[in-house]
Amino acid sequence: MIEVHEGSGNVYADLGFADAGSMLVKAQLASKIAAIIKRRKLTQIQAAGLFGMPQPKVSAMLRGHFRGISEEKMMRCLVALGQNVQIVVKPASKGSAAELSVAA
Repeated sequence: MIEVHEGSGNVYADLGFADAGSMLVKAQLASKIAAIIKRRKLTQIQAAGLFGMPQPKVSAMLRGHFRGISEEKMMRCLVALGQNVQIVVKPASKGSAAELSVAA
């Protein structure tokens, strides 16, 4: 029988990455960037031009290889795609841990 464990909601933490919170945020940002690129039917070359980064770096980001790309750069990509990006700081709910997340 295979032993099953309930995940924490952060696959990077479950795998033991030291920077799990940052990696989850980057994955969420990359997902939003990819969805907008797809919706607008942009090529990676067109997106790279908007972002001011080389196409191979865009390709890597969209495939989940975002080490070396900061959260700030990813937020700037969203702005280049015509999205408003807001950072909201608020107290954690009583009884729950503070978290870093990306909302729609």
